This record gives sequence, structure tokens and C-alpha cells, in this order.
Amino acid sequence: MKLALVTYYDEGKYAGEGSSEDQRLEQYLNQKGLQVTFEYWTNPQVKWEEYDLVIIKSTWDYFDRIHQFLSWLDILEKKQVRVLNPIPVIRWNTNKQYLLEVEKAGFAIVPTQIIYQGEQVHLPDYYEEWQTQTLIIKPLISGGAKNTFAVSKSEIATFYPTFEELLVEEPYLVQPFMPEVQTQGEWSLLFYNGKFSHCVLKVPQTGEFRVQHYFGGAIIPTTPPASILETAQQLVNTFAQGCLYARVDGLNSNGIFTLMELELIEPLLYMLDQEKLYENYYQAVLALAK
Repeated sequence: MKLALVTYYDEGKYAGEGSSEDQRLEQYLNQKGLQVTFEYWTNPQVKWEEYDLVIIKSTWDYFDRIHQFLSWLDILEKKQVRVLNPIPVIRWNTNKQYLLEVEKAGFAIVPTQIIYQGEQVHLPDYYEEWQTQTLIIKPLISGGAKNTFAVSKSEIATFYPTFEELLVEEPYLVQPFMPEVQTQGEWSLLFYNGKFSHCVLKVPQTGEFRVQHYFGGAIIPTTPPASILETAQQLVNTFAQGCLYARVDGLNSNGIFTLMELELIEPLLYMLDQEKLYENYYQAVLALAK
């Protein structure tokens, strides 16, 4: 089987996130007899139709080039290239407006308000509505904590000019800061072909709200509580049909698993040199390639 692992041209903007995981995965799949090649999604010379399967693995700049990325997906679709995860799922997952669809389906999410260009908005209202001292503000299409701000109630007046400039460029979402991020950590549950594989707990550095490792966060392999696993499985069953991989990120808030993000495009998989986890991925590829 000829397989493309799709990545991006690393310009050093995202701290080389996951490059070692990519290399280990490529080596493991090749050892298993698959013919695996890394390809840049932005390379116009790639003949995608010559691959039996195209796996989107680490396109970590897609949100910086969202129109180009969506056009690339259109090209793959027209060429009838087999893509994992499925192209409709990837399109849906690029825009964090999907969180509102998840909520509408009956799942708990971090409270979310979307603010579009041209809207008149009074940010202080959200401190009162959500009974919080800090708002998290980030682009609707984003990743890698790009243009993500934690704004305290006392800072909001001075933040307004910055926010108004940012809002000219693209829509933003506003959420309350969830203290569980710092007190308990953020759960990440990994599923391959709809089956649970493994879980890590991501804990931010003291004084930090971002859990990414390049901001000093710790990644702790762990076993999730049954209630969290059950909800994560329901989310995957509902929104990640036919997906090779899905990462469910959330918090245990007042005993309820509350979704932060459903990662279906290019998540870091946290396989942490555990051969069993690479084998889980390989078996999922085989099952979906049939």
C-alpha cells in the first residue's frame, strides 16, 4: 500500500511540535510493510492521486493558510483521493463553530460565544454572565495557541483596542477561563478508528493557562475515569465516523466531562514511544484501508 503522511513545511513557528512523533510513526508503518512517504500539503508538484491513501498527519500551519487549505481539500476531493480523516469531517473541524453543534447535540462544552466582524460587543458582560474573572479570547479558526489571550476583568478596557484590530481580520470566540485547567489538568483521549487507544492528562506550568508543552506544560499518561471515557466515546461515535484518529480534549467540571476541543485534523497523538500505541494506529489504518 502506497501511503502519504501529509505534513507542513516547518518555518520554525510552532516549535517543531510533534516532529519526532511523525518520524517514529513513519518508521513504524514502513517496518510493517507499508510504503510511506512524507508530503507537504502545500507542494503543488505532488501527484496525490498516485497514493492509495492520504493521511493528514501534521498540517500545523493550515489555519494560517485556511483558504489555500480548503482549496487543497477541494482538489483532493475532485481527484477522488482517499483521505483520512474524511474531507467533510476535516472541513467541519477547521472552524470552532462546531462547538455549538456539539452543544446542540446534548454534550457539555466550555461556554462559548462567537463574535463576528462588524458586531458591536460589550466584553464585560461576559464576566457577569459566566461569573468569571478571566476571559479566554481566540480566533474561530486557530491552532497552536495563536492569538490566544487570557484577559482579566481589570485588563479588559486596555485590551479593547487590540481586540478591535484583531476582529477586523477574522471572527473570534470568547469563553470563560476554566479553573480546572490549572487545578486538575486537561484530559486528552485518543481514538483510532473509533476505538479508544490511550489517554494523557495535560497540566500547565504554574501561572500559565496554556497546556501545550512548548509553554512548559506536562504530559502525563493516565487512565481516564469511566464517566469521562464514556462521554468521549459518545462524542467520537457522533462526530468522528470513519475517522482514523480523533482526540477529545476536555475537563472534568463539577463531575461532568466538558469538551474543550474535538481534534480531527492534525492532533498530536501523544504516543510517547509506546509501541502498543503505534500498533493501534497501524491496525486502524489497515481496517479503514480495506
